[in-house]
Amino acid sequence: MITVILVIHLLVALALIGVVLLQRSEGGGLGIGGGGGGGGGMGGFLSGRGTANLLTRTTAILALCFMVTSMTLTILAGGSSERRSILDELPITAPSDSPAEPSVPVE
Repeated sequence: MITVILVIHLLVALALIGVVLLQRSEGGGLGIGGGGGGGGGMGGFLSGRGTANLLTRTTAILALCFMVTSMTLTILAGGSSERRSILDELPITAPSDSPAEPSVPVE
């Protein structure tokens, strides 16, 4: 179950990254935002405003899905009430009483 939700979570994250990168920069902090190309966005398929609304709604939906899958994974991962430590899983070896054999250099 966790694996399926994790795969969905990763796909939503990749889609969210793609949608955010498709959006036009409004701030222009580096001077690269703004117009630069005339006409409608996405090859004239939609007007500039329609494309912005579509991308904004898609971003909101993907962000909501990302948050839901994040919370679901958190709840499922913390579902066991048993406290475990990685130190409990270490193999226990008895210390040997004899010293280690000195290595002889090979000539």
